Amino acid sequence: MRIAVGVKRVPDTAARLKPAADGKSIDRTGVEHVISPYDEIAVEAAIQIKEKHGAGGGEVVAVTVGPAEAQKELRTCLAMGADKALLVKDDAPFRDASSTARILAAALKNGAFDLVLFGWKATDDDAAQVGLRVAEALGIAGVTLVTKIEVDGKGLKLHREIEGGTEIVETSMPAVVTVQKGLAEPRYASLKGIMAAKKKPLEEKPLADAGEAVLEIERIEPPPPRPPGRIVGEGVAAVPELVRLLRQEAKVL
Repeated sequence: MRIAVGVKRVPDTAARLKPAADGKSIDRTGVEHVISPYDEIAVEAAIQIKEKHGAGGGEVVAVTVGPAEAQKELRTCLAMGADKALLVKDDAPFRDASSTARILAAALKNGAFDLVLFGWKATDDDAAQVGLRVAEALGIAGVTLVTKIEVDGKGLKLHREIEGGTEIVETSMPAVVTVQKGLAEPRYASLKGIMAAKKKPLEEKPLADAGEAVLEIERIEPPPPRPPGRIVGEGVAAVPELVRLLRQEAKVL
């Protein structure tokens, strides 16, 4: 079974970010980058599926679109247990979901993959579109927000959380699946895995035509500062003043 995992290099969710000088991108100076957390779950899921098939159970290929620095995130995937990695080099500070999906689909088209996994969204732009756009571009099934994957021969049984219960979707392969929290807990790369990752193949490809973007960033700016808090009193005696402020100033009552 051949599995591809799309991963994205994103700023650490704990990083303090600020706009760059152009006002349209993030200043990445000194910012630590990581694999987008949902994509990390997808990597773990792919490795677990391969491991369940035992020796010769398949191959996991991590794929990303980004600058040369994204090799670090791909090496992390290899250290976790992926077999190969592919970097489509792209120095653009921003790619919308449409362009990103077009680039990934072109990179995956001739790979004969049975399953393509993504996190359901990236933590930097929250677009939650790339996985299904890739499925559409490749002309294969796409299922989102999956919390459990069962492989049965050439088919998949996929569990999705819905309001009030669980939906089970069955589909044939090849297919694209985007994963949600709860599917797997990403493993830490062992020292042995880190050493082995240095010898695993990491291929680089130049960026082909990304096509026309459908989304353009006009401006990035920090949120306005929050007004300072107010203490209106203590205990029960503060309730009348609090109610007055909620009605007359906040206008939420």
